[in-house]
Amino acid sequence: MKSKLATILISSFALYSCSNGTTGAETNNNTVDSIYPPVETNAANTKYKPAFEGQTRIAAVKTTTPFEGVVLNTTLKSPWGIASLTDGRLLITEKEGTFRIATADGKVSEPITGLPKVDTDGQGGLLGLTIDPNFETNRMIYFVFSEPSAEGNLTAVGKGKLAADEKTVENVAVIYRATPKYKGKLHYGGRILFDKSGNLIVSTGERSDLATRPQAQDLKSGLGKIVRITTDGTPAAGNPFAGKADVRPEIYSYGHRNVQGLALHPETGDLWETEFGPRGGDELNRIEPGKNYGWPIITYGLEYSGEKIGEPIQQKEGLEQPVYYWDPVLSPSGITFYTGDAIPEWKNNLFISGLSSTHIARLVIKDNKVVGEERLLAKEGQRFRDITQGKDGALYAITDLGRLYKIDKKK
Repeated sequence: MKSKLATILISSFALYSCSNGTTGAETNNNTVDSIYPPVETNAANTKYKPAFEGQTRIAAVKTTTPFEGVVLNTTLKSPWGIASLTDGRLLITEKEGTFRIATADGKVSEPITGLPKVDTDGQGGLLGLTIDPNFETNRMIYFVFSEPSAEGNLTAVGKGKLAADEKTVENVAVIYRATPKYKGKLHYGGRILFDKSGNLIVSTGERSDLATRPQAQDLKSGLGKIVRITTDGTPAAGNPFAGKADVRPEIYSYGHRNVQGLALHPETGDLWETEFGPRGGDELNRIEPGKNYGWPIITYGLEYSGEKIGEPIQQKEGLEQPVYYWDPVLSPSGITFYTGDAIPEWKNNLFISGLSSTHIARLVIKDNKVVGEERLLAKEGQRFRDITQGKDGALYAITDLGRLYKIDKKK
């Protein structure tokens, strides 16, 4: 009896120590020895089996450093993208077609105008943005939007110069259009970033409908792709399909459904993305040039009606497997890697804005595999749309209801 009681006491002490960061779920240097079960406890939509161990519902981790998420502002109007300016302020897109500048303490500017007309119906509007690496001297901004026309709408990329008075964007030009046009209101993709060679990487959606889905596999179409272009909108040198007949030379990867998360790993430089699955099957992918990521041929999800998609199959030779997937869905939007110093256990972790899941997902990645998952700010009840790291090392996130959060070590 005494031996059994001692065992219980030792086990209880070990559990207490783990929850306080002394043993167990330690994630510094991306090593994980988690005692926690997966964060997802709800039943999956399907009984599909993952392709490999750890592809879904990985063990949970818990941040041991005290941190907090502070609401800095609640007056933004349907913000969609957020990026850090060189002076520490934040540039934010609003879906209706305006920019705003926010200070690190949450003061928000008046709307910045001068942008092209956007189609705000459904999932359309002014979407993602990125800042020119030489912004301090050229003040150039690049942005994605849904461009309307009588024949339909499409995902377009624009650029312009932020005026000295920061009230307008000057000399705006549309540099790329993901044709063909389509009369729909869903799946525009919409994220954009600079790669290390100074080219732009842009995500497009396949526009959702059964009629357009196959174009994610069509190399003559701009739908359902990740493209790589210059700042003038031409195909970037070294793209995987350059010089090939009947292929759009700007295509970098294909077989995508609706990519709303793009980020470069701070150490390897690899391109990572998140994309929406249907009912189940949201994906995290590490993108390699020229590869086919499978949609709509393979998927770990169902139609929203509950019907199966395609054959259905989850694996096929020549089609890439997601590094990780969620079922039920996370609804992953903007993403960023953490490179700050305030919370060492977050170093190189990926942070994902969750919409319908109403939390920010933290993923620990080791050797290109997810080895731990945590849910942050879940009690806030917000649809997190995008997240970035500020010049001060803190994380900043925006929500569909207009909130701006700062996430940092607790003071």
